[in-house]
Amino acid sequence: MINWANLISQMFNGLVLGALLALISSGLTIIYGTLGVLNLAHGAMFMLGGYAGYVAYTYTESFVVAVAAGSLFVMVAGVIMERVIVRHFYSRPDSDQLLVTFGISICFVELVRFCFGSLSLTVPPPKLFAGITSLGFMFYPTYRLAVVGIIAVALLVLFIVLYKTRLGMIVRAGIEDSVMVSSLGIDVYKVFMVVFGIGAMAAGFAGIVNAPVVSLTPDMGEAILVQTFVVVVIGGVGSFPGAIIGGLIAGEIISITSMINPGYAYVMLFAAMTLVLVLRPRGLLGSASRE
Repeated sequence: MINWANLISQMFNGLVLGALLALISSGLTIIYGTLGVLNLAHGAMFMLGGYAGYVAYTYTESFVVAVAAGSLFVMVAGVIMERVIVRHFYSRPDSDQLLVTFGISICFVELVRFCFGSLSLTVPPPKLFAGITSLGFMFYPTYRLAVVGIIAVALLVLFIVLYKTRLGMIVRAGIEDSVMVSSLGIDVYKVFMVVFGIGAMAAGFAGIVNAPVVSLTPDMGEAILVQTFVVVVIGGVGSFPGAIIGGLIAGEIISITSMINPGYAYVMLFAAMTLVLVLRPRGLLGSASRE
């Protein structure tokens, strides 16, 4: 039954999902915008962050340590992945990039399945955010509200890095014209390594932050990867603000449609993406640099 209480609750759920998608998509759009690499392993990195955080929580029972460990582990994994494999595919066709990152994704998933099995695992929320909160007109899980705040802070940090630091200036210049950045004497390959690590860390951070909301499974990255690519297309490839706006739009579409008919949630999401592509082929805030 659809009523105002259900609608508002679903809108809050959409806000939580949208914030999560915005964070994951920001990492993906930075990687593609700067490196031109279509990283199909990004969903697996989201999953790795959750499992790495789970291991850390098991030994320390500290959610803060779990978040730090999950984020740093995936960042290191991303840097190694970029140095050992991805760097050799920058000048290769897009199909090669898709195949190699898809293969890496499968390896990550099966490695986690081998180590942890296929059964779902859970990470409890920190005690500070346990229980429910009264919003006056409804009760809502406290941790879900905290997730929005946590992700907002993470996005703010990413914004500062991208728009207020020298590294961010180089990254944004690389999105527009990587050849020009290289001609200025900047070692773009070191920048690429850092960018890939930051993008991977964003996915890993989202994975462990989301763990108390959704149980961990080895295949959890597949669905989120599809949604993330849709968000990047809607927001515009290479656009950090676009990833945020696209994530919030996608989250609300999925959540509200699920209230009416869950079977049409993805249908409406892809319909929205198609509409955006028809009206604005570059996405809402995309540029022409990667056309």
